[in-house]
Amino acid sequence: MAKDKNKDTTVAQNKKAYHDYFVDETYEAGISLFGTEVKSVREGKINLKDSYVSVKTGEAILLGAHISPYEKGNIFNRDPLRSRKLLLHRREINKLIGLTQQQGYTLIPLKVYFKGSYVKILLGLCRGKKNYDKRDAIAERDSKRQIDRAMKEQYR
Repeated sequence: MAKDKNKDTTVAQNKKAYHDYFVDETYEAGISLFGTEVKSVREGKINLKDSYVSVKTGEAILLGAHISPYEKGNIFNRDPLRSRKLLLHRREINKLIGLTQQQGYTLIPLKVYFKGSYVKILLGLCRGKKNYDKRDAIAERDSKRQIDRAMKEQYR
């Protein structure tokens, strides 16, 4: 049976981003990687925690993402924390430059996945949450969980 080319396989998610930020919009971008980095990402050895995207001089650059060195890569391995160029259309970059210059907005990588044989990254245009926003989100999640439990017991 032939493989589905449009199937997305998630490699890593940044769950902390959803806890610390409100995600207003999302953008899909390609990422420029070397061969050993792609092999390491395929094994799931990527960490997006504490990473962000800087948009300057017409380029989007991923900073703080950790891709572990490939075990069999020897001299071809790169620095795990190096900055990596993101591949976006010019109009998207210009729009993001305007949006990130507004106070309180930042670009955060939300997830890394394979689309066909290409490594893609989902970027979120985010606003920071305050502590009371986090408490509200936790309370809302707990109440939803209690309602689901009650509904499940009622229909047993």
